[in-house]
Amino acid sequence: MNKTETKSRTGEDLSPVTRVSAAMAGLIGDFQALQADLQKKLNKQEERLTMLDHKTALAGRPALSTAVEVEAPHQKAFDAYLRSGDDDALRGLELEGKGMSTAVNSDGGYLVDPQTAETIKSTLSSTASIRAISNVVNVQATSYDVLIDQNDTSAGWADETSPAAETTTPTIERIQIPLYELNALPKVSQRLLDDSAFDIETWLAGRVADKFARSEATAFVNGDGVDKPTGFLTHPVVQNDVWVWGNLGYIASGVADDLNTGDELLDLVYALGAEYRANATFVMNSKTAGALRKMKDNDGRHLWSDGFTAGEPARLLGYPVLIAEDMPDIGVDTTPVAFGDFGAGYTIAERPDVRVLRDPFSAKPHVLFYATKRVGGDVSDFAAIKLLRISVA
Repeated sequence: MNKTETKSRTGEDLSPVTRVSAAMAGLIGDFQALQADLQKKLNKQEERLTMLDHKTALAGRPALSTAVEVEAPHQKAFDAYLRSGDDDALRGLELEGKGMSTAVNSDGGYLVDPQTAETIKSTLSSTASIRAISNVVNVQATSYDVLIDQNDTSAGWADETSPAAETTTPTIERIQIPLYELNALPKVSQRLLDDSAFDIETWLAGRVADKFARSEATAFVNGDGVDKPTGFLTHPVVQNDVWVWGNLGYIASGVADDLNTGDELLDLVYALGAEYRANATFVMNSKTAGALRKMKDNDGRHLWSDGFTAGEPARLLGYPVLIAEDMPDIGVDTTPVAFGDFGAGYTIAERPDVRVLRDPFSAKPHVLFYATKRVGGDVSDFAAIKLLRISVA
């Protein structure tokens, strides 16, 4: 040994402190040796990676894209089907959702992918239609039944000794709203479909939404109920003084072919029950709105006043106005103004899915897209809507 041993005077071994110090010195030496070995290996690994990077740069390989693929699988599959009719990707596609499915139907149709269907829905909701103020429900059946309690049960007073008399029971009315098929048939050339810069989903959603919005808005007002929804103006109208269930009550303007002084609008408002007035809305077209905008009271104030808060729409007699261009113009025996709680008075039932069938054969060299949707509508509460009729009485 190179180290000099130190012993006590009695010849005993090293003291415990000396032995611990020697052990610690040996441990530190071993750790430093291990650290030096690891540093050597890391240096070699870094040199190896540097050489690999240098070789890759010399080979001129294109850089890998770091962009995240934002197009979802169902979008790619649907786009491939619309452009070329290739449905292989659609057949094996599984979507996470309760209301949508990509299973092949018996007639060869496919449900629109969720993003496109959502675009159509938002466009429909923003159009000038009574859909915006009506009760809209989603159903999976072929019809929707509305149960209406026409009257309340009666009650009576009794003293302590007199027997209680039998009272009447309420009457339940069932209104059935069948669903009808609304369709659109836009077409586009195959060459345009082959153009990779063309946004096929936006185009299809816009065309279908425009067609559906115009057709629905007309049917909800004037539909005859034959293969289309029943519009609220197609129901019989009677004077509000003799109104009964199944008809719409009206207030006469007092003149044969025009609006009167405006007092009839007040009669129209208060012809509606107080339970409906809180959520009531005026419905008319632009021509009628222009005529009403000019009407003033006896003090020269416009009946249709602007809102006091920034961004608040103008109100007619304190109630909002929906401009629906399918309402009739002012004329003899017409009903250009409706007033009511349409959320209670008119119900729209629809299936939440939109189907698209691609047809590349019927209109060559164009490709047809047959889009369908099932929707129905009808008056659900005849007491919730009143009309202003242009007539003497």
